[in-house]
Amino acid sequence: MKLVFAGTPEVAVPALDALLASERHEVAAVVTRPDAPAGRGRRLVASPVAERAREAGIEVLKPVKPRDPEFLERLREIAPDCCPVVAYGALLPRAALDIPERGWVNLHFSLLPAWRGAAPVQHAVMAGDEITGASTFLIEEGLDSGPVYGTVTEEIRPTDTSGDLLTRLAFAGAGLLAATMDGIADGTLKAVPQPADGVTLAPKVSVEDARVDWNAPALRVGRIVRGCTPAPGAWTTFRGERLKLVQVVPAPDHTDLAPGRVSAGKNNVYVGTGSHAVELLWVQAQGKKPMRAADWARGARIGAEETVGT
Repeated sequence: MKLVFAGTPEVAVPALDALLASERHEVAAVVTRPDAPAGRGRRLVASPVAERAREAGIEVLKPVKPRDPEFLERLREIAPDCCPVVAYGALLPRAALDIPERGWVNLHFSLLPAWRGAAPVQHAVMAGDEITGASTFLIEEGLDSGPVYGTVTEEIRPTDTSGDLLTRLAFAGAGLLAATMDGIADGTLKAVPQPADGVTLAPKVSVEDARVDWNAPALRVGRIVRGCTPAPGAWTTFRGERLKLVQVVPAPDHTDLAPGRVSAGKNNVYVGTGSHAVELLWVQAQGKKPMRAADWARGARIGAEETVGT
């Protein structure tokens, strides 16, 4: 098939690579979000998908909105058979959905109908799911509600951050998307409607969602930290400034700390929760680079009665 691939972040690049490597399909162009400011200088930077397409010598389309008439006209001129999508980042209007004969097929990082929305991996980690995966489905105008072509499953490990899990799913999902394109081309793969039961939603995780509630049990605190790593980053406050929590582990032997109370020793830093304490391993103070929590505590000269999160 002739394909137009739509995607934006680094997590979409493995799927693009898998399609570029296929001898059965031609990636005629990619659609990605416009260049965005990045870094301290806030200079405009092309998306990872745009950069990979440029390296491969493929046409790159960067519509401000996918309903832009110029973009729709160019898409009609290319006349793709199918448009595979991975984390493109914009809603597709009906005018765009109707152009490819075999539709737009999305690679979504959950086992649908679970975790429909922008942040399925983060929500799966924060909810304590043991198994997740990726699904390919035919895009409709509803939110991730279209019929499913195929799935792969992936175990969520006890120490997984959302970044760890997403990296594994990006590569597993790349193979799934390539196989889905093969099956659609052959006519051997049919999309199956999603069940009505088991629908959960995964909206974008905001900075406020990533703020740790120390009255919650240690298990919940750990899940929030892992689920919000690397983005948007779990955090609390210390002496009126934001403190990012990069890595924490449960400390079930420490049960005598009140929620938010800090206990700093020579090599360990513990914080009380609604159950037992957690040990801070890595933190990032405001305006600083990530550092070991023990080093941060020594530099901050933490007193005996200090707390975080108040």
